Amino acid sequence: MDYLDKLIALRIDNDLSQKEVGKIINKSQQGYDHIEKRRAKLTIEDLIKLCHYYKISADELLEINLK
Repeated sequence: MDYLDKLIALRIDNDLSQKEVGKIINKSQQGYDHIEKRRAKLTIEDLIKLCHYYKISADELLEINLK
């Protein structure tokens, strides 16, 4: 499961629509849909906003193990 799959799961687990998540990162529903479907890239700024919203670290989301 990669970070986009995790973001989709987080959205669904939190009962959020694509439109609601789009508002968090200042994008339209269609803009966020393009990210989920890998037609557009998630910016680092948007990644940070989503990590703050979901209260998850970027390391955990991206599966970075710095040990």
